[in-house]
Amino acid sequence: MTGRPDTPRVADQPRIAVLISGRGSNMVSLLRAAAAPGFPGRFVLALSNRPEAAGLAHAAAAGLATEALDHRAFPDRAAFDAALDARLRAHAIDLVVLAGFMRVLTPGFVEAWAGRMLNIHPSLLPLFRGTHTHEQALAAGVRLHGCTVHFVVPELDAGPIVAQAAVPVLPGDDAEALAARVLAEEHRLYPAAVALVASGRARLEDGRVVFAPGVAGGAGALHSLPA
Repeated sequence: MTGRPDTPRVADQPRIAVLISGRGSNMVSLLRAAAAPGFPGRFVLALSNRPEAAGLAHAAAAGLATEALDHRAFPDRAAFDAALDARLRAHAIDLVVLAGFMRVLTPGFVEAWAGRMLNIHPSLLPLFRGTHTHEQALAAGVRLHGCTVHFVVPELDAGPIVAQAAVPVLPGDDAEALAARVLAEEHRLYPAAVALVASGRARLEDGRVVFAPGVAGGAGALHSLPA
């Protein structure tokens, strides 16, 4: 599946691809933020490993090129990742943003995009890696939960942290209620973190995130955003 032709490069603005597997709610928040004047990057491609992903239609309506690479058509992960890498390079992508992309990427692919690929995870990493993070948080009895934007590394959910947002765990919460509270913060946090990286104000250096002078929270891994 292919949407509109590739869009031309704008000087000094990184070209961003968003990878999705479903409806892409985080993608929607990213595209809304990127439409505002002054956002330091251009979303030019939405790519999914599922041709039926609902988010592709939204991306096309927003003017992005859209592509689908059905992972079921490839013999193994390495073959799929090679095709994915080729499509990203064909669109001259500078920064890759994972937004509900339900694939474990091979180490070779991750290393090829080191420092240029971000993910958002619904927990305050390093707590609660993997899936079912809200159930994990409730079972552990923590009082704070949240979400983390991090650079992607070969180890799952272990990359250097760019930004985090915390929410309270309230009495009577179930996984659904807690997930909704965290998702609202994801929609706020991810655009801000992508903007930090796209502008060069946060970068990966020797395995750590380095913030430019004047970036709030730059003295440590936690980047706190105002409500």
